[in-house]
Amino acid sequence: MTASCALNIRSANAGDVDAVIRVDIAASTLFVPTGLLSPEALDDHVEKDDLLASIEADQLDVAELSVDGVVGFSQFTKVDSDIYLQQISVHPDFGKRGIGRRLMARLDSRAADAGASQITLSTFRDLAWNAPFYASLGFIELPRREYAPYMTAIETSQAPFMDISKRVFMRKPVRKHTKRVK
Repeated sequence: MTASCALNIRSANAGDVDAVIRVDIAASTLFVPTGLLSPEALDDHVEKDDLLASIEADQLDVAELSVDGVVGFSQFTKVDSDIYLQQISVHPDFGKRGIGRRLMARLDSRAADAGASQITLSTFRDLAWNAPFYASLGFIELPRREYAPYMTAIETSQAPFMDISKRVFMRKPVRKHTKRVK
């Protein structure tokens, strides 16, 4: 990214939906060589109606490059006192440029604004761009005995489609905004 190709992280709008789906499909291709996702599963991308509902609730952010358009997104929801990160994806052509970290920084800020106590997520334990990435941002693995009911429900819904033994829930406490005194 250069100065002429500025990155903007912002709330998504309905005009972003097709681009978000393209990013989702492109990012999902990274899972095919791992055996964790079949090529046929690429057709099972995030649904347009689901994205529109997230936009309506202001729970979908996009990473937009001034030249290339939308190249990443994060979708999340508030569950009890948590912000649950449903998905974060960056188009592989724009990976390794800090875009995912910028999306996560925005989520940190939004979680603090929402009064959330923690950000949670479910991810693959051993993929470099999954659990190790989140650990580098301060997330820690959540022991099964500490799963909230919504986490158990998510795991149950994932079980028919993937090997949940390869997945882990992680959490990160939300830092509250502090006001500076001059």
